[in-house]
Amino acid sequence: MARMLLQEATPEVYQGFIGIAKLIHKGPLDRRVQELIKIRASQLNGCAFCVDLHIRDARRLGEPEERMHHLAVWAKSPLYTDGERAALAYTEAVTLRREVGDELWETLRKHYPAERELGDLVALVSLINALNLFGVPLRLEPPVRS
Repeated sequence: MARMLLQEATPEVYQGFIGIAKLIHKGPLDRRVQELIKIRASQLNGCAFCVDLHIRDARRLGEPEERMHHLAVWAKSPLYTDGERAALAYTEAVTLRREVGDELWETLRKHYPAERELGDLVALVSLINALNLFGVPLRLEPPVRS
């Protein structure tokens, strides 16, 4: 059982986070890339609730099961585009608090040259990490399905 539901404890703050998510959702960043980012960061952070939620969202967008299964080993899998690889590499670097070197940044900019799209990607990685930092210590759990 969850320790706290943020949307009940502090609805205004929760709605602030949801508002940012909606802005990114409506932006130019491909929706499937958004879900891959959310799933991978959530895997790395150990947020089962978010992994479950975003895998379900990715399925609704038509993301193939095989690509979701390969996400844990994306760097060794042939199933991702160069742009997706750049987004996932950036996601891992930020999530694991590693340096985002110039080479990674330039690769990311090459695949996401529009400022708004790149800005949304950067914001999304920070946002999903923040949401994971709520989900894990508050012990949010995915629903049990039979």
